[in-house]
Amino acid sequence: MSDRPILVLFYRDLRIGDHPALTAAVKANRPVVPLYVFDARSPGNWAPGGASRWWLHHALQQLDTELKDLGNRLVIRDGNIVETALTVADEVAADSIYFTRGYEPWWRTVETSLDQRGQDMGLAVKRFGGRLLLEPEEVTTKTGDPYKVYTPFWRSVSGRRLRQPVGPITSLKRPGRFKIKSLKVADLDLRPTAPNWARGFEPIWQPGRVGARAALESFVAERIAGYHEARDRPDISGTSRLSPHLHFGEISPAECWAAASAASAGLPNVGVETFLKEVVWREFSYHLLFHWPDLPEAPFRDQFAAFPWRDDDAALRAWQRGATGYPIVDAGMRELWETGWMHNRVRMIVASFLTKNLLLPWQAGEAWFWDCLVDADLASNAASWQWVAGSGADAAPYFRIFNPVKQGQTYDPDGSYVRRWVPELAKLASRHIHAPWEAPEAALQSADVRLGETYPKPIVDHKHTRDRALSAYATIKSQG
Repeated sequence: MSDRPILVLFYRDLRIGDHPALTAAVKANRPVVPLYVFDARSPGNWAPGGASRWWLHHALQQLDTELKDLGNRLVIRDGNIVETALTVADEVAADSIYFTRGYEPWWRTVETSLDQRGQDMGLAVKRFGGRLLLEPEEVTTKTGDPYKVYTPFWRSVSGRRLRQPVGPITSLKRPGRFKIKSLKVADLDLRPTAPNWARGFEPIWQPGRVGARAALESFVAERIAGYHEARDRPDISGTSRLSPHLHFGEISPAECWAAASAASAGLPNVGVETFLKEVVWREFSYHLLFHWPDLPEAPFRDQFAAFPWRDDDAALRAWQRGATGYPIVDAGMRELWETGWMHNRVRMIVASFLTKNLLLPWQAGEAWFWDCLVDADLASNAASWQWVAGSGADAAPYFRIFNPVKQGQTYDPDGSYVRRWVPELAKLASRHIHAPWEAPEAALQSADVRLGETYPKPIVDHKHTRDRALSAYATIKSQG
């Protein structure tokens, strides 16, 4: 049996529990070199955005701490992933490279190159699952094709026997003969340089495995039973907030599935089922990205390539800054900027406003989310934006246009969410807060609101822009 080291290459799997590649390396009973390579070039336009870089900085620190507790450490390099991984393998005389499979188009290229060049060097290159419940090739229709509709995809996944997660490793041998050069996390320069930006992230997020486990356990114990209703209310704490932990692989979907299933104790629970459906929606997004790798750039439904999108930089900036004059939209965009996250219901509202009321391309919203979200995930971001825009797989009827006033009144009935993120409206009565332009002048004065001064007037008229969007969508319908 060889005693040469195994190189374990980390990517979006920054954990020590339920990590098939790492577990396999431990079972081999050989020294392990954990490696993370930061490559800002290979992903092209999809290199980590500002909020993701902030999260990655802290997640890498936490992973390194956990590996040190096991008697090892994280080797950190920057540069081309393939070149760097092969260089480190040569430096430590490794005979194997293990890694978790990825699904982003650029990462699949990395895997192919790493496998080919690694074998040329005499290395055993092995990839493992772990980022998904099931691999994309494992879920097909009866005719062997990939799914394009979510509901049958859900039935297929939920009807299968899924693997049980594996507990965390308890020790990790390190090579004794090599002095391995490594950067410090700070050397990657991941933290934002813009003054004051991301200062609101620290109090509400705990990147890393410990934070991920704590988030899952508190959600299952306290909120999952009412998740089916509470998840639509941005004014209360009803969601799991697991998305960034899942994106960075600090926790696996198998662990989420097992914990949620255990919470139902074998009895039907609509909250648990709703949560599991959200886990599978993430799965479906990766299914789409794997089979249609241009999903982040091009409309899934070909006829939308001819959609008459507008070009309006001023409107886009107003949307980005949370200055549209529609309180629920502005609250969501400000929450995004200040916390790196946005409630899911509000994500749909702001996306509908951008693509349908402003008639601006979904790719513009996707790019802004990519830079601002701590959970910016290529598959979920692309699939969800296309779903709202109407150009995606299994999209809602393209003519469904959210009314931001009614959405606010329904899901933020007391205006608590708006008051938190749009404090200039905090004194306005609940009956007026989602449409301040309709409030009597006396009500505005008593609340210290001066439309056009302290808070913007609506930048568009909902009814007019709804009609405009329906007309634009009608041109697509006429093309089939």
